[in-house]
Formats: sequence, C-alpha cells, structure tokens
Amino acid sequence: MIVVFDTSVVVSAALRDRDPEAVILHVVQHPEFTWVASAAIVAEYLEVLSRPKFAIPKQVIERWSRAFAQNITQVDPVPDIVFPRDSKDAKFIACALAAQAGFLVTGDQDFEEARRLLHTRIVSVAQFKRLFSIKL
Repeated sequence: MIVVFDTSVVVSAALRDRDPEAVILHVVQHPEFTWVASAAIVAEYLEVLSRPKFAIPKQVIERWSRAFAQNITQVDPVPDIVFPRDSKDAKFIACALAAQAGFLVTGDQDFEEARRLLHTRIVSVAQFKRLFSIKL
C-alpha cells in the first residue's frame, strides 16, 4: 500500500513523538507499505524542519534526513497539477497521482477539496492509526 505524508505530519512527528511518529514508523516497518514522495516534497520536509520557529536540534533534523533517504521511494510527480485552494499542496496531489497512492495522510483541511481529483484516500493521522490498529 502506497502512502504519501503531508509535511504537517512529518513536522508533528519530529516535534511531538506521538501519533504522527507512530504512524510513520508503522509504515516504514511494515513491508506492505511504501512511503513515497517527490524530490520537491522531501526538500519541503527538510526546509520546514529547519525553520528556526520549530527549534528542532540539528541532530534530530539529520536523523530525519537519514530516515527520508532510507525509507522514501521517490517518484516523479504528475506534471502541471493545479490546485487553486493552496498551490503549495499541488505537489502532494501530483505525487499521489503519479504513485497511485492508497493514502495521503495529512492534518491539512485544504486537501478536502482534492478528494474529487484523486482516488487516493485522504485521511488524518488518527484515521490512519485507527484503520491499521496502530499502537503507541
């Protein structure tokens, strides 16, 4: 099953070490799942994790960077996806389309409008956790 994680989930995992991290760990530890992202998404993960407002220690960012390199299958996104609701989110839709993802896990309500563009299930961390009975 192919999964795309929105940046908000990755940042929450790095900051809080709770449900978002448990969901990401579940995906990377179970071979039936594949975490996919485009190069632009991985770059966004790293850029946002490095923002001073989050004050994430450099060693934590480096750990996440290694995790991205080891666990993400990079895909080339579908070109020219337009998502007027939030153009910065178009890259996640393009990635989900290209990978034929089963799930897009997000905390961003803007993706609600994307449901009509995708066959991918757009779910929150809590919904994904319940669907797959993930424990902390």
